Amino acid sequence: MLFAGTLFPQTAPQKELTFATYNVSMESENYFPRGTKGNSEQVLINQLHSGNNVQIRNIAQIIQTVRPDVILLNEFDYIKNPKLGVKAFIKNYLKVSQGGAKAIDYPYYYYSTVNTGQSSPYDLNNDGKLENFGNDAWGFGMYPGQYAMMLLSKYPIDVKAVRTFQNFKWKDMPGALLIKKPDGSDWYSKEAWELFPLSSKSHWDVPVKINKKTVHILASHPTPPSFDGAEDRNGKRNHDEIRFWKDYISDNSASYIYDDSGVKGGLPANSQFVIMGDQNASPVEGNAITEGIKSLLAHPKINSEFTPASKGGAEYSPENPFGVNHTAFWRMRADYVLPSKFGFKVINSGVFWPAKVEPMSELVEKRESSSDHRLVWVKVLLE
Repeated sequence: MLFAGTLFPQTAPQKELTFATYNVSMESENYFPRGTKGNSEQVLINQLHSGNNVQIRNIAQIIQTVRPDVILLNEFDYIKNPKLGVKAFIKNYLKVSQGGAKAIDYPYYYYSTVNTGQSSPYDLNNDGKLENFGNDAWGFGMYPGQYAMMLLSKYPIDVKAVRTFQNFKWKDMPGALLIKKPDGSDWYSKEAWELFPLSSKSHWDVPVKINKKTVHILASHPTPPSFDGAEDRNGKRNHDEIRFWKDYISDNSASYIYDDSGVKGGLPANSQFVIMGDQNASPVEGNAITEGIKSLLAHPKINSEFTPASKGGAEYSPENPFGVNHTAFWRMRADYVLPSKFGFKVINSGVFWPAKVEPMSELVEKRESSSDHRLVWVKVLLE
């Protein structure tokens, strides 16, 4: 009971937040009419402006249902003009009720270039042919900006303080996993290795301002550890792309890192952060070099006690004890939302994958219903 004139110590209210990651598989090639080709960027632009694409509407309904405060979208093609890309998606899909879900708005976003589809002057896959796309691009892609990523936020983004690492060279990571031919010689030529970026897309440190605090969103999408040969060039790149974040948040392992502006070093100590993205690696399944994701999950600064789960994932792989934690229809945990222990209390988490008897299961019934991945979310208290 309060009495007039009595003073009680006041504590700041804790802010409940939901962070999410979602590989939406919204690359332009998905929207070409069967058997045709065209301007890849314009194809996606047309779908974003129509407001009628069923797959994109389902994706929007899933986002509207989970209602994240901050969400990373992987595989959303890069479109330089935001009015034609990110703003069109928000206006024509997210701000329009889908399937009875409440519309949602994201006033702030971050969207930038990536390495996928950026041509190199080298035969990177050593097949004897030099192509300016696909396996000879700095990141696999059939056109520049394919498989890009985009961050949406309800809270202001400190754009001037964003750090990107798109051009950080793989060779500059101490102990990088080198790619060798069967005879022991280097897979990549010296000239190619000098220029080879670590990131297949990019790595971003995006500071978001929430309740006068700064939360660093560490976003990336490492290459799949597949589609190569015995040299395991993609598997080794995947490992080192994941390792990058482990080093970046470590107080004594980040001195070698430099960003695209030339600023050196990693994340300041006692920073609040959330690592997000399709890491394309599981600690218990698949063909990734598991040490990469295992060491990240075991990092003392990361709260990985809560493993997001779903009834739909368990139902989809009933004989697999790890199915409950799967985030992709191809039966693996690939997508992660990893908050720092400092500054957050985790209160819930999940994977949007309803069982067949649950509402909205039709949104994930087939690969083409929405995406081959599922939205992953973690709810926290900002302390």
